[in-house]
Amino acid sequence: MESSAINIAIVVVYLLAMLAFGWWGKSRTKNNSDFLVAGRRLGPFLYTGTMAAVVLGGASTVGGVGLGYKFGISGMWLVVAIGAGVLLLSLLFAGTIQRLKIYTVSQMLSLRYGSKATQTSGIVMLAYTLMLCATSTGAYATIFVVLFDWERWLAIAVGGAIVLVYSTIGGMWSITLADQVQFIIKTVGIFFLMLPFVMNAAGGMDGIRGRLEDSFFQIDGIGTQTIITYFVVYTLGLLIGQDIWQRVFTAKTPTVARWGGATAGVYCILYGIAGALIGLAARVALPDIDVANLGKDVVYAEVATHILPVGIGGLVMAAAVAAMMSTASGALIAAATVARADVVPFVASWFGKTINTDDTENPEHDVKANRYWVLGLGIVAVLISMAAQDVVVALTIAYDILVGGLLVAILGGLVWKRGTGIAAAWSMAVGSVLTLALLIMFATGVIPSEDGVYANEPIYYGLAASFVAYVVISLLTPRTDPAVRAAWDKRVAGAISDELPIEAHPVSSNRAN
Repeated sequence: MESSAINIAIVVVYLLAMLAFGWWGKSRTKNNSDFLVAGRRLGPFLYTGTMAAVVLGGASTVGGVGLGYKFGISGMWLVVAIGAGVLLLSLLFAGTIQRLKIYTVSQMLSLRYGSKATQTSGIVMLAYTLMLCATSTGAYATIFVVLFDWERWLAIAVGGAIVLVYSTIGGMWSITLADQVQFIIKTVGIFFLMLPFVMNAAGGMDGIRGRLEDSFFQIDGIGTQTIITYFVVYTLGLLIGQDIWQRVFTAKTPTVARWGGATAGVYCILYGIAGALIGLAARVALPDIDVANLGKDVVYAEVATHILPVGIGGLVMAAAVAAMMSTASGALIAAATVARADVVPFVASWFGKTINTDDTENPEHDVKANRYWVLGLGIVAVLISMAAQDVVVALTIAYDILVGGLLVAILGGLVWKRGTGIAAAWSMAVGSVLTLALLIMFATGVIPSEDGVYANEPIYYGLAASFVAYVVISLLTPRTDPAVRAAWDKRVAGAISDELPIEAHPVSSNRAN
């Protein structure tokens, strides 16, 4: 009881610290840019920490250890795929993205193609970020249920309120400062505490090898198809997710975005290896965990409470909460940004109305409006997490449509000059509709599959159809308006330093594009 009380106290102190960082971040938030992208002023250390924090959530931390317990060293592949996505994004595209001085992925599409039709991407992005926030909220609530013996709804309400407070008060500055603490706690908890303690309890690698089957040491033990799935869903998804791009927007320079992000990617890969090794060692040190009934995610908590000394176990539990909260807060501010900048103006345009969401003449009003959006969508995410029995299904659908529908148009716009606005719009429509239709058929059994809604085929076919539509229609339609292309090239070259207003979606007068 005494050790449990100490562990609980450590987690409570951590949660109070998160609220304090919210107030600290408020003092640095003066305008739209400060609230949404931390003033685009993050240097290498802050940028690397916040990027690593936002991508390494509960699935990477608690889930990674559970995969290691169940499958051995090959349990690393989930987090390795995430790290690979961060590496690819950083080395190939982050410099260009940072120079655009925008706020959303949809703004990039409008700048590149000059086509209003590409604004539909904001709706898919909003669904994805909102479901990601709801999933992360439900995840860290499970830790509170174990620690405090609360009802699930109460755990979600309290945890969600803490994330809401520090995210709403200071926006991206508060989230960045909180992320640094979370990054340090996760690093210390996983690499310097959990890994050595559990390895020692298992008798080191020699002791582990002597007590486990060879399959636990096979690099593909989790299954080749599963490994491919991780790379298709997570690596490709990370290349275009608003929550990840919004962190790229915070970088001070293209160099910081490129190499700070690459460092975060390498860190993620090492994090995945460490998590798998912890799970592997726990298989020897705690061989009787009932993962069949309790689920693999319970392994993390079992190690924290039964192997680690008093106090250290509390810090490790705080690391798990930190991982989940960093993902939730990042997804929340991304959802609010997309809703305000992309979705509301786009929906209003269908009714012949123009809504100006940018109040540059009064920065305080602009920050206040952003706070309302974060607060409102945060409450929605909390309610979804409370009400839904399986938010993961909704997140899976959003992720599949994100990759199957939007990937080709976004990356095509970054790498292929011949791509046109009509092609991008059709590519997104064909990919999204086909992916969603196949998901429904797999989920309802129209197409028999053991995986159901988690089947990979909808993404594969959606991507293929999206790619064909993009290439063929681009070649059959007139090139992008030269004025639009010239403005894009200037931004990519860094020749235009002004930020694009939050609601701006430049469109060409040439409707063929």
